[in-house]
Amino acid sequence: MLTSETKQDISPLGSPGSKIDLTFKRRIAEICGENVMSCYQCGECTAGCPAAFSMDIAPNQVMRMAQLGMKDEVLESSSIWLCAGCETCATRCPRGVALSKVMDACRQLAVKEGKHIKQPNVLKFHKEFLRQVTWHGRAHEIGLMGIYKVRSRDLFSDVFSGIQMFLKGKLGLIPSRVKGLAEVRGLFKK
Repeated sequence: MLTSETKQDISPLGSPGSKIDLTFKRRIAEICGENVMSCYQCGECTAGCPAAFSMDIAPNQVMRMAQLGMKDEVLESSSIWLCAGCETCATRCPRGVALSKVMDACRQLAVKEGKHIKQPNVLKFHKEFLRQVTWHGRAHEIGLMGIYKVRSRDLFSDVFSGIQMFLKGKLGLIPSRVKGLAEVRGLFKK
């Protein structure tokens, strides 16, 4: 039997024992500036998301769970790592909520809080991608994949695809840098 005090700690959509964090939506807003409470669950973000088919929690459900304070469920989902940041959700949202910014804020919180990440190498890829952007202002694909492959100890799984892309001129050996590299590095210092 649940007491009234216990009921307040259990999310209505979560499993028994899962706790809600009423500060979760405020922490997201502090990081990315998006108000998750603006979402009214129309589902336009999910309908347009090109990566929704591979997510364990649909994008609009991530927003609803964030509204309800289901921090652990959101931060441990694979959905926040599969968001490509394409902004399709933001262009379709009638309320102007940029879900990709919310997903990014959730990734930051998951890393900061040391949450369990279901795909073991996704955090290695994420860190290397951010390191590449810090160095060059953009990702240098060969450098990114080379370092990622060494860190993930998966050296040969994409060799033939990589060779084909290189031969077609899709991968450059020398990294290019953006003009506003100092500004990009300044963003990472914030």
